[in-house]
Amino acid sequence: MRLVNRTFDELQPGDTAELRRLITQDDLYGFASVSGNFNPMHLPNEDGDGDGHPDGIAPGMFVASLLSAVLGSRLPGPGTLNRRQALEFHQQVREGDELITRVTVLSKAANGEVTLATEIRRAGDAALVLSGEAVVIAPIFKFDRDDIEVPGLIVQRHRHFDAFLETARPLPALVTAVVCPEETNSLDGALLAMKESIITPILVGHAAAIRAAAAQLGAELSGIEIVEAATPAEAAAMACTLVHEGRAQAVMKGHLHTDDLLKPMVDRDRGLRIGRRFTHVFVMDVPGQPNPVMVTDAAINIAPDLPTKMDICQNAIDLALSLGMEPKVGVLSAVETVNPAIQSSIDAALLSKMADRGQIKGGLVEGPLAMDNAVDLAAARSKGLKGGVAGQANILVVPGIDAGNMLAKQLAYISHAEGAGLVLGAKVPVILNSRSDSSMSRLASCAVAAIHHFHAKGTTRA
Repeated sequence: MRLVNRTFDELQPGDTAELRRLITQDDLYGFASVSGNFNPMHLPNEDGDGDGHPDGIAPGMFVASLLSAVLGSRLPGPGTLNRRQALEFHQQVREGDELITRVTVLSKAANGEVTLATEIRRAGDAALVLSGEAVVIAPIFKFDRDDIEVPGLIVQRHRHFDAFLETARPLPALVTAVVCPEETNSLDGALLAMKESIITPILVGHAAAIRAAAAQLGAELSGIEIVEAATPAEAAAMACTLVHEGRAQAVMKGHLHTDDLLKPMVDRDRGLRIGRRFTHVFVMDVPGQPNPVMVTDAAINIAPDLPTKMDICQNAIDLALSLGMEPKVGVLSAVETVNPAIQSSIDAALLSKMADRGQIKGGLVEGPLAMDNAVDLAAARSKGLKGGVAGQANILVVPGIDAGNMLAKQLAYISHAEGAGLVLGAKVPVILNSRSDSSMSRLASCAVAAIHHFHAKGTTRA
């Protein structure tokens, strides 16, 4: 960014400068975080005055701070120091408003002070939002540089998961067999999703342990069906039975090992097979990313062969379509060219060609791609990669479970992402959470399962 100031000697009455700024949700969250002002009147999607409607009014001092941007960056510019300001607020500002901030030199004083008229107007209708006057000490030395860099800020909110919840709430509640919800985390996730009208849980497991967990939570289980099962193996098998009987539309993992949950599901006679491999998808809401990112397979298939990777790709594409995404599958390897010594690069190239020939349907598939040129356009272009996936992949197919697990946890613990976990390829969605998952992750997993199930059924509302 180039910054050039106007020194005291250069300034003349009538000189003016302005900046335009679109007010976003991130601005409101960012100002709340930095200032400590958590007044719900100023937070998106919050009802601060109790009238039943979200407010999302930009704080007055945030609006006024836009004056500093003009004074400090444009006129007089770098080197300017504030002495005093008078402000009068005329209109409220909300998310989505575009503002024009303008300052005009009124007079200069011998002591180096400069008085400027200040105003902020809404761009759409020119309505006056703020007016006033600023007195500053103008710079006396010239400043002209283009090497000023300020670290970018990412607001750690999970707007993609918020959107999934908004999509899932109008749908019929997904009847879900919750297997062994016998400790507080697993039970709380199911009850939270029920409270949000996303699922109707059937609790399958040791009834006394389930009620003990509810007591620890202070939760009431009246009206919720509890199916007795003495062991995790019995509970997982009972969940399959509930699906076959048409009583459950999804299965949710509670407090048991993933292997114990899936073992009866892969039984050829009484399980939930439909002809594809079971594959796992993390739907990741990564702060700062414009779209959700899927990582697959990070939990089930340890070292998938080519036919398994076909199912991994197809299952993820089907899920992406149900979530309203345009599937762009980047098949990852350590390199972006085929290397006969790296099996993952060969598999990636074959999957890409198979998609071209219609053996994988519904989305674009490209590979091999290294992680950087899968998700970053500049990196992709630097390697001369073209097409609809390189640099903009939203489905990342990893070589094996090690890479997938590491990638998903790096996104969670370094990039502060939340992940919704789902097993695909079964007769019904299988919601798969770990014990360390947050309430948001558990809720989002249920929402993703509901959206996927009812999209397949062609249902859009309850």
